[in-house]
Amino acid sequence: MKMIGVVALNTFREAVRDRVLYNLVFFALVMITAAVLVGQISIGIEELIIVNLGLSAISIFGVVMAVFLGVSLVHKEIERRTLYTLLSKPVHRWEFIAGKYFGLCITLALNTAFMTAGVALALLYVKGGLHAADARVLVGVLFILLQLFLLTGLALLFSSFATPIVSTLGALGLYVAGIFSQDIRAFGEISKDATVKALTGFLYYILPNFGAFNVISAIAHDQKVPGALIGWNILYTIVYVAIMLLGAAAIFSKRDLK
Repeated sequence: MKMIGVVALNTFREAVRDRVLYNLVFFALVMITAAVLVGQISIGIEELIIVNLGLSAISIFGVVMAVFLGVSLVHKEIERRTLYTLLSKPVHRWEFIAGKYFGLCITLALNTAFMTAGVALALLYVKGGLHAADARVLVGVLFILLQLFLLTGLALLFSSFATPIVSTLGALGLYVAGIFSQDIRAFGEISKDATVKALTGFLYYILPNFGAFNVISAIAHDQKVPGALIGWNILYTIVYVAIMLLGAAAIFSKRDLK
């Protein structure tokens, strides 16, 4: 665990120094500011627009960070040849993979916190104060974070054996497919072809179900998110990420780095 912590801390420091992060956070805050301006024009629905656009901005820019930083985690270390120095020390390859994952998750959590603060300030400006009911936004933020943690594991899995370009396309492709996994299953259920039904059912269970984390519209319309869904999504993320990290560690352990 000590080695994982060391790798995670170094990963966090490297990510924080990356200017891309600051640019993405800046654009997200600009988008949140735009939500305030649009909200003022749309009288009566200011809060709905701010929450909707604010959480959407956090999600979109978070996905960009998770993918583009996640797919370069392993490749950068190999390209700079710092990986060889690191692995020459008492650090196992699986510890390297786990450390990289948790380091990027900490980075994403910190940047998400900054953007969430931007949404809170926007609500404070429009409403003149925050209320207990506004805590529902934090549920939306939690679901976004779970989605980002899941996507980071996916990006890291691809980066353990593929180039950054292939990893990016693969991670984004599965992310989009995961968003529509419910629709894929529904298509199979209305199909009369048994093969299509079996295939879509298999894809539904094997694809990461990113659609289950999309509660932005419900949060914006002040709808309550069931506690069972919160618990299930947390458990789902832990199990799915664990499987992906095990897969990434197994692949990377057998990879020839010469």
